[in-house]
Amino acid sequence: MMDGHSVPQINCDVKAGKIINPEFMVKCPAGCQDTKYHVYGTDVYASYSSVCGAAVHSGVLDNSGGKILVRKVAGQSGYKGSYSNGVQSLSLPRWRESFIISEGKPKKGVTYPSALTYSSSKSPAAESGETTKTYQKPSIPETTTQPVILTQVPTTTTAKATHTTLPKPSPYATSTTSSPRPRPVGHRSWEPGQWSPKVLLLFLGFVSKEELSTQSLEPVSQGEPNSPATQFNLKTHMNSRDVKAAIESITPRGGLSNVGRALSFVTKNFFSKANGNRHGAPNVAVVIVDGWPTDKVEEAARLARESGINIFFITIEGAVENEKQYVIEPNFANKAVCRTNGFYSLKVQSWFSLHKTVQPLVKRVCDSDRLACSKTCFNSADIGFVIDGSSSVGTSNFRTVLQFVANLTKEFEISETDTRIGAVQYTYEQRLEFGFDQYNSKSDILNAIKRVGYWSGGTSTGAAINYALEQLFQKSKPNKRKLMILITDGRSYDDVRIPAMAAHQKGVITYAIGVAWAAQDELEVIATHPARDHSFFVDEFDNLYKPVPRIIQNICTEFNSQPRN
Repeated sequence: MMDGHSVPQINCDVKAGKIINPEFMVKCPAGCQDTKYHVYGTDVYASYSSVCGAAVHSGVLDNSGGKILVRKVAGQSGYKGSYSNGVQSLSLPRWRESFIISEGKPKKGVTYPSALTYSSSKSPAAESGETTKTYQKPSIPETTTQPVILTQVPTTTTAKATHTTLPKPSPYATSTTSSPRPRPVGHRSWEPGQWSPKVLLLFLGFVSKEELSTQSLEPVSQGEPNSPATQFNLKTHMNSRDVKAAIESITPRGGLSNVGRALSFVTKNFFSKANGNRHGAPNVAVVIVDGWPTDKVEEAARLARESGINIFFITIEGAVENEKQYVIEPNFANKAVCRTNGFYSLKVQSWFSLHKTVQPLVKRVCDSDRLACSKTCFNSADIGFVIDGSSSVGTSNFRTVLQFVANLTKEFEISETDTRIGAVQYTYEQRLEFGFDQYNSKSDILNAIKRVGYWSGGTSTGAAINYALEQLFQKSKPNKRKLMILITDGRSYDDVRIPAMAAHQKGVITYAIGVAWAAQDELEVIATHPARDHSFFVDEFDNLYKPVPRIIQNICTEFNSQPRN
């Protein structure tokens, strides 16, 4: 123990639940206001919160950091989220432990630990508080991935699959290396004794060890063999023991490999609040398919991604040469996954090798940064640029603005079914440069941006927002996110408040980019709340390139933090 003046330092990402001490003083660094440090609650915070993020939210610290006093208190039955001091805290239904923050002034006669005691993130004993260790940043996020949602698609086998050991195939299936694979009849026939599950879809949710509790499994109707059926949902089990037992009790149902139908079923039913989906946790679907699907997956997968589901695809024993004629949709895995860079798809040579994919898959599913930058995030958006073409901009600077528009556009995958781009230029008047449905490839869009001609005139930003809502976003697809990115170099001649409010009410996420003489108070009115994430200012046009990475990151992070119902 030590006097209250020597205070240990922690990072912004340290959660109160990781620190065992019931009362302690710490020093927080600067920069903990960032949205990636999640906070849950108001005044009283769930211990799953960032300690320093909560300190900024509470007003005890500002974003420059400093000393704080933390005291653990009992868990609450509910935590209410709120926006305070530049931090948006989230709601949480319940948590086992809470903490409160006060100014970093030691109480008279009280000593505080000079070195904090951290719980282990790996040892089972540590989970119950029996062991402690010096804190080390884990190689993967502190949340653990538990399989808490499972849907089975019909298979053509009678064997039982488990997630712990591979079932032993029958001699009928592996008697010689020359044994043919099942004959394609429609898809494939099944013979007694063969172990050849066609499709098993495993859907993962992120669950902290602190949340685990038990619940009994309710009987589930298997239904018609060719239709997807719920085995259990996100709320059914809250610890790994029960999940394991439930997985081991699953029996194959027969039928076809309807992957597309299963993905549609998941999109509509699984990741909903009613079925246990939680605000802020990434939604992940891991699809395991033997051979090939018997229906099309591209459209169903696209709709799943547009609903915020990150899809991983594991293909086992793909079609051999004489079976390829029966594959309905060639290259189906690449059409289904987030990106065709090998991160979201894994090819397994045989069922005997499936266990080798467990660790690589877990690391990928737990890599929240990669998930945040998946195709799910960058796609399924209609992005409308609203560009100030007033006289104060000038021809040279206008070309710099168009380069800024191009730099942002390059980050998205452009097609009719992915991201679409539209643009409006305005002065006193407004002009539609091109609509969402005019160009369907990145090269066409970039060429169209280059061809936009400088107009010159006044600055009626409010009228331009209204025009964009009518001419661009009224024609947006219902299932697309709507993003407006407005660039201006001066104060508007007309009122922007009512048009901005109309944009927000219509669900258009608005980013306001100001240059030179732009009024920052006006940018904050135009921008979607919180303004710090949606309004940006640079002092000169040549610096417009600087906020591009953060704008992209914010678009991405915001999408993945929203609940998908």
